[in-house]
Amino acid sequence: MCAWIRGGSIHGRRMPMVSRRRRVSSALLTVAAVLAVLAALAVVVVVLPGLVVERDLGGARISAAERLGAVNNVRTTLVRAVGGTVVLFGAYATWRQLRVNQEGLNATREGHITDRFSRAVDQLGSENTDVRIGGLYALWRIADHSAHDREAVISIKAAFLRTHLPWPPQGQDAPAAEASINSVPPLETRAPDAQVALTGLGVLCQEHHPDWLNVSYTDLRRADCDGLWLHHINFDGACLEAASIYQVNLTKASLIAANMRHVELGTSILHQSRCIEADLRGARMVRADLSDADFSDADLREANLRKARGHGTKFTGADLRLADLRGTDLTGADLTRAKLEGALASEVTVWPTDFDIQAAGVVIVEDPGAEPSILLPAAAIARNVPPLRSA
Repeated sequence: MCAWIRGGSIHGRRMPMVSRRRRVSSALLTVAAVLAVLAALAVVVVVLPGLVVERDLGGARISAAERLGAVNNVRTTLVRAVGGTVVLFGAYATWRQLRVNQEGLNATREGHITDRFSRAVDQLGSENTDVRIGGLYALWRIADHSAHDREAVISIKAAFLRTHLPWPPQGQDAPAAEASINSVPPLETRAPDAQVALTGLGVLCQEHHPDWLNVSYTDLRRADCDGLWLHHINFDGACLEAASIYQVNLTKASLIAANMRHVELGTSILHQSRCIEADLRGARMVRADLSDADFSDADLREANLRKARGHGTKFTGADLRLADLRGTDLTGADLTRAKLEGALASEVTVWPTDFDIQAAGVVIVEDPGAEPSILLPAAAIARNVPPLRSA
């Protein structure tokens, strides 16, 4: 025990001694550095000006006053040069310190974002709907403030939709696949967290253009998608029945075999989208841009395409019976094997070159004129849709 005490005592004595030695060494180095600077300044101010003047004179004789003036001029120049060097060195040191501080702040900020990201993702696994909604909004906020994390947030929201709203529906709480659409509540009512994920996805995609995003085979019946950017998104096999997709950018989206009965697509952009074998019965596509889209073998019976733009649109094998094509521009459209019996057209409908509307069974009626804008498009997701005559 005494040995331990002695050892501890010795150790306790050595620590202060080492600390004092370090302080003394640091003080001596500081004094040495100051003395070195003062010596350098003395050389620059006292010795060097005289040497410079003597060298420039090259042995020539001048008066003491002239020599003193020349020395003072050289001394002033050298002092200014030293001062400028000090200023530049100080500016560099300040810039370097700012860089170090900024890097430290960035590291701290990244750490905070990582912690927030982890907490938000953990919230998505909660059984409480409000907690999941809070996690989705937290991820949305992270994506707004961190461009580096935006792609990950978009992918997480898409995965959330695929896992929480599969099609065909699973679970006792989800409306059955065969249920009448008029009995299905809007998405924001039956699954508010999924509606938040969908809205956030469509907003974030406006700033970040994903090459491809998978939201296929999801239950988006009566979803509110108004004004969103859903381009390059895969909705293959999804159910969007009676969804409100008003003024939505669906450029190059894939909607192969999607259920889009009674969907509101007014003024939306479906440029180069793929709607092959999609069910669009009763869909409303008034003034929509369908340029270069592919509706091959799609079911468009009773669809409203008034004033739609269909330049180069492919309707090969599509069923357009009883569809409203009044004022539709079908310049360059491919209507090979398309069924048009009972479809409505007007004198302002533009057909492909050499297309025989009489042989196709098209009915010519009066044009309705300008189409009014929808003031409350999202209200369509809550209204009862009429039964289809072609069902």
